[in-house]
Amino acid sequence: MFDWLKALLLPVENPTVTQSIVVIMLAVGSGIFFGRLKLGKITFGVSAVMFTGLILGHFGYRIDHGILNFIRDFGLILFVYGIGLQVGPSFFSSFRNEGLKFNILAVSTVLFGGVITIILYHLTGLKMEDLVGIMSGSVTNTPGLGAAKNTIEEIKVSFPDRAFNDPTIGYAITYPLGVFGIIGTIILSKILLKIHPETEMRKFRMSKINSELPLIHKKMRVTNPEFFGKTIHQSIKDFGHDIVISRLKHSGSEAVKSPTSDMHLRDRDVLMLVGLEKDVDDFIALLGRPSSDLFIESDSDIHNKNIFVTKPSVIHKKLSELDLYNTYDLKVTRVFRAGREILPRPSLELFYGDKLRVIGSKEAIEEVEKIIGNSEKKLLEPDFLSLFGGLLLGVILGSIPIAIPSLPVPIKLGFAAGPLIVALLISRYGGISFIHSYINNGAIYFMKDLGICLFFAAVGIHAGDGFYENFIQYNGWNWLLFGSAITFIPLITMVIIGRFIMKINFLQLAGIMSGSYTDPAALSFSTNYLDSDVPIQSYAQVYPLVTIFRIFVASLLILIFA
Repeated sequence: MFDWLKALLLPVENPTVTQSIVVIMLAVGSGIFFGRLKLGKITFGVSAVMFTGLILGHFGYRIDHGILNFIRDFGLILFVYGIGLQVGPSFFSSFRNEGLKFNILAVSTVLFGGVITIILYHLTGLKMEDLVGIMSGSVTNTPGLGAAKNTIEEIKVSFPDRAFNDPTIGYAITYPLGVFGIIGTIILSKILLKIHPETEMRKFRMSKINSELPLIHKKMRVTNPEFFGKTIHQSIKDFGHDIVISRLKHSGSEAVKSPTSDMHLRDRDVLMLVGLEKDVDDFIALLGRPSSDLFIESDSDIHNKNIFVTKPSVIHKKLSELDLYNTYDLKVTRVFRAGREILPRPSLELFYGDKLRVIGSKEAIEEVEKIIGNSEKKLLEPDFLSLFGGLLLGVILGSIPIAIPSLPVPIKLGFAAGPLIVALLISRYGGISFIHSYINNGAIYFMKDLGICLFFAAVGIHAGDGFYENFIQYNGWNWLLFGSAITFIPLITMVIIGRFIMKINFLQLAGIMSGSYTDPAALSFSTNYLDSDVPIQSYAQVYPLVTIFRIFVASLLILIFA
């Protein structure tokens, strides 16, 4: 009577589409359930999907091969694209500072792993294709494995008589070691270094405050006779730094104005300033003194409001082109973009989803809303044209063959690096044509978590298939020992150098560790374990360059030693 249910839920060797979907749901659902359980203070989050997939694969559950490849690759694409959109606005600015340091540490770790693989090649007598598989699994790097397999196929075309081992076997045996090894290193590092995530978060925020210098507002009173009668434009020009005077009140009056640049300053005028804290303090010291006047904060004559950029006609236009003050008697005091505050310079280009804080009359604000859009409902609606257009560009970029002299096989960025690079560029420049970068935070988190769950389910079930048999046949304990050297020696070295020499915040170091091993499971775990999204930022900073080097190292080892 329930044969149909048994056929649907029990493992089969050649599953149908429906049975494959059920297996994916079982892996994801059970993984999410177990990921919420606590082992002491540790929860694995969505990374537990990988382990439930391994168990299901070991007990005979299978996914149709075509569906498995699609689910794995599409999940990875969604995950890395979501990361790129999330961290893109701050990626390039941070790369000029700490990002360079992070990438030097991460790439050095990749090269160190390659050196250890070469040493093992000379010491163990294993074939290089086996060791490259062990290396790729030990650092959980699927693109490197794919590059190695493609390189072997190209060599077979030129040398059809040569026999090569399949690197996938070593990859499958050591992949769980790689996942657990990175997670275990994060846990042990936190314990041994006596890390307190709350303290690290405070240090991180203080470092960001010192480096990014958020905008502040202060009141002042003009008392320096040298500036009496000067225009606001001339006063700011003499000061020499960017500053915004959002409000002005003459002494003895209760009327508050949004001043024009040609308005003259008078003795004891009260100004509301917006800018970087040091610039604001220096401006106050030059022109007068701080003020405690309360009338300037009154909204009886002027109003302030946040307006969202949603009209296509103003996207990628500069504030100077809109000329909101001269046209509508309205001043922009701040621009909010991806969690950052930006001083509204005339040369600032507006992106879709930017939030402008404006000040002016109620009528002027209403007129400007019609031009800029301010449709919060539109921002909540998913723009699938932009999303899938960006994904398509990422897939195309990842599929471009990069020919390198003396190498017989073109190297590709693949589905891991291609979509990530495109997302970083789109979010940095606000979009490409009809493709824009804005996606609300809820949608980004959903896309990332859905993608990584699909990826973990597919990889886990595939790795669990025949895991025990391969382990016995190829003396898996030895291979795990070799993989441990590739996993732990570079990781431990990274922790020591990163923490004690480079003085990197542990939250960021956890992201660099996960990114250096291109391990979404470790990233997912670290964000849950440390209760912070900071690892995501450093992960995305090193992920593109690390992926490229992982591909190059795997291909070169096959070409040189195989």
